[in-house]
Amino acid sequence: MLERKHTTDRMSQIVTHGDTIYLAGQVGEGATVTEQTRDMLAKVDALLKEAGSSREHMLQAIIWLADMADFAEMNAVWDDWVPKGHAPARAAGEAALATPDFRVEVIVTAAKAGWR
Repeated sequence: MLERKHTTDRMSQIVTHGDTIYLAGQVGEGATVTEQTRDMLAKVDALLKEAGSSREHMLQAIIWLADMADFAEMNAVWDDWVPKGHAPARAAGEAALATPDFRVEVIVTAAKAGWR
């Protein structure tokens, strides 16, 4: 079964296929990478909850930074947010994001909470 939520002509914020949840890229508000990362991860939490999952069920995360010089600052927030023993497969790289104001973006894939 395929389900889409928060769908526009361009994209869906959540796509669920079977027991796998795919989130659209999430960005956050704020002046610093720390603020943007916290806000971005709060959005991930909300979307995962809506889809029947949580950060404990993440399978993969792909993180884009506008500048790799911000890697340590982003990781400080990320490391506090990811539950111990539940780190997903992850990659991080540098990319030009949608606007110059965005400094970090994450794409998350997760399993439904009841899936084993």
